[in-house]
Amino acid sequence: MSTATVGSVELYYEEHGSGDPLLLIMGLAADSQAWLFQVPEFAQRYRTISFDNRGIGRSAKPAGPYTITTMADDAVGLLDVLGIDRAHVVGVSMGGMIAQELVLRHPARVRGLVLACTFPEPDEEVALQRERSVSQLGGTTNATGDLQIDPSRLDPMALFQHFLPRVFTPAFLQNELPKLMQLFGGALQWGFSIEAILAQVGAIMGHSTTARLHQITTPTLIITGDADLLIPPANSDILAREIPHARLVKIPGGSHGFNFETPDVFNREVLAFLGTVNA
Repeated sequence: MSTATVGSVELYYEEHGSGDPLLLIMGLAADSQAWLFQVPEFAQRYRTISFDNRGIGRSAKPAGPYTITTMADDAVGLLDVLGIDRAHVVGVSMGGMIAQELVLRHPARVRGLVLACTFPEPDEEVALQRERSVSQLGGTTNATGDLQIDPSRLDPMALFQHFLPRVFTPAFLQNELPKLMQLFGGALQWGFSIEAILAQVGAIMGHSTTARLHQITTPTLIITGDADLLIPPANSDILAREIPHARLVKIPGGSHGFNFETPDVFNREVLAFLGTVNA
């Protein structure tokens, strides 16, 4: 459990296990604690590194705007600090967007790539979801698509309550409250910046890799739940179609948070894929 100075920001990270390096990149408004059902198993085979993206957890929360490109450079900078030339990379949701930019900007640094429940750019459904969310949270979007919202009016718990039904299945929300507290407790404990989360949202909405995906030559697994309500599974079809030789796996009934909700399935698929990636 340490911090690394990467450019102008301090990033919190953890390392577990030994073997080939494996970098885990988490999504919007979640810190490295959200990998708690992956790290113990992954660390049995890999030197597993998880970290808090800028804007969340124990990492720095600089003022925005943020971009996915900047956050990808954060991840590469962390590898540099740790002396890692090449690593497997697993990204979930926003983390999958960061992983896309990482492999496109620094292809030699990525050995095997896993893109989970993510997109190459916001589609119409994602844009509509954002419009509805902004409205329900008391904000507006201006003519250029920028958020107009007063962070002081937003309560972190209200934000979580708004998004949780889109991330998890109703049964999980009803029956697994202690697990959810583990997921979000850390992020809240270390100081939750609404401004930083909105900066992460801005980075997500500015993400665009579709026209460049054909440049990815790294062995790639695309994995999603077929019942994802937050990022429609059709986005994974696009990723699989545009990335040469990518493998696509859709988990029946899987929610957006399927790595947390059904970790046995997620872990099995990811580890099986990484095991096929040659040096």
